[in-house]
Amino acid sequence: AMPVARPEPQEPRVIAHLDLDCFYVQVEQRRNPALRGQPTAVVQYNDWKGGGLIAVSYEARKFGVKRSMRGDEAKNVCPGINLVQVPVSRDKADLNVYRNAGSEVVAILSTKGKCERASIDEVYLDLTDAAKEMLLESPPESSEFTFEEATKSNILDLPSDVGDREENVKAWLCRADANYQDKLLACGAVLVAQLRVKVLEETQFTCSAGIAHNKMLAKLVSGMHKPAQQTVVPSSSVQDFLASLPVKKMKQLGGKLGSSLQDDLGVKTVGDLLGFTEEKLQEYYGVNTGTWLWKTARGFSGEEVEDRLLPKSHGCGKTFPGPKALKNHSSVKSWLDKLCEELSERIQSDLSCNKRVAQTLTLHARASKENECNSMKKFPSKSCPLRYGTGKIQEDAMKLFESGLHDFWGSRSARWSITSLSVTASKIFDIPSGTNSILKYIKGPSSNASTAILDSSSTPELTPFVGNVTQLNIADFHEEQCEPSSIKEECDNSISATQCRLIEGKGAPKKLSKVQGTGSILKFLSQSQPAQHEKRNFDGLICSHQGPGEFFRS
Repeated sequence: AMPVARPEPQEPRVIAHLDLDCFYVQVEQRRNPALRGQPTAVVQYNDWKGGGLIAVSYEARKFGVKRSMRGDEAKNVCPGINLVQVPVSRDKADLNVYRNAGSEVVAILSTKGKCERASIDEVYLDLTDAAKEMLLESPPESSEFTFEEATKSNILDLPSDVGDREENVKAWLCRADANYQDKLLACGAVLVAQLRVKVLEETQFTCSAGIAHNKMLAKLVSGMHKPAQQTVVPSSSVQDFLASLPVKKMKQLGGKLGSSLQDDLGVKTVGDLLGFTEEKLQEYYGVNTGTWLWKTARGFSGEEVEDRLLPKSHGCGKTFPGPKALKNHSSVKSWLDKLCEELSERIQSDLSCNKRVAQTLTLHARASKENECNSMKKFPSKSCPLRYGTGKIQEDAMKLFESGLHDFWGSRSARWSITSLSVTASKIFDIPSGTNSILKYIKGPSSNASTAILDSSSTPELTPFVGNVTQLNIADFHEEQCEPSSIKEECDNSISATQCRLIEGKGAPKKLSKVQGTGSILKFLSQSQPAQHEKRNFDGLICSHQGPGEFFRS
């Protein structure tokens, strides 16, 4: 989807993006401390050419080891490298150990502000309120001592002469004549430094961070100085920073839109965009994206940090590179069955632990055609309503595959080969809580799933579920798209049962009135959009709620 500009906030904000350094390696080093300080890489479960690298320690990077390599190449470049294999379950990588470790960090960070878990190893944090409070109670300029870790910050445009660098940073953080925005940012820098030290003490993990007035800038700089450092973006240095930033480095400009800016408008850096009026950009890219580009060029972004500690989706996938490609239905089925088994386990745990239901099942695949000139054609993603139960998910995923294969191939029976498969559960939302047996059953439509197969662009209906409910609480209704994360073999993250306790009690759900009469049956969850604040009465089930979407229809 093309980017859309969000309205600017009225007041300055302080936003941090925290990124755990080569995280999978750190988790393995904590499990086996002998690996600390050694060149180390974590490899996928896949013995082809020594397995794909998914994380590389900084010691190994000095030898020229890169994430795009396979284990054999890495050994050539760095003979002493330790290759640690990702834990395995069902013949594929099992990322739960990393997910759970990430949750430990999230639990610490979320104590200081609104926290959005963006992937297995990165988090956005809105520290505006905490920074305002610090500015009132103990601003850096008034204290004799500035938190030492904060004086190691990298501040854009601040000369970093090695000699007195920390003194310079301290002086910047403690300026009495700074404007309000910079003072807030200085407080943010101290807060993030404190959090990073706390994360290190409590989990043994280091992370890098970007601190700025919006998500976009914080994300852009969080990786500038790694590992274990933080970078601050004062408003005054935004224009120079963006002037030389290659267009493709900006989130949402890595693909077609970025290529079009380069090819059609001759825009190479984000700064080059300043040469175009908003009207001109709207002429080329439409009203919404035109405005977004105009604002982006100036470092403005109204995108908010979502208060979300749990993933938007659960995805399980596997790649089949080179000779591992799948060439017949039975091999596809056996792998899909394993992926669906894991997916089912994860959504079941999300349900019991976090009281959340996923509505949509999507299948993605990559395929190559043999000796075909149009081999660029993509295998289409397919979606259908998600039915709970491993067998049902397996059955539906296979139907989605058949449907995608038919579109990819037409009806010819020539040979194909599949190089990657993944299944994703998305459109996850909180279910009403309030009884022990909230869900006696979760069951899908009895109709044949193939009639409900959709291209992933259209919106599937909700999966009906049946429950025995005596009192309802409805938490916020989420309808979100899955964003693939940086992990090759699976996308997104989940949270383990052990983490539940840390998260319960966040955002108290809205209470609904008591249900009258005995065990009412909630037949369907529906996505129609009634007028808000509406009271409805279904056979004695009275629910009044605010928010988008009507939850029940009889």
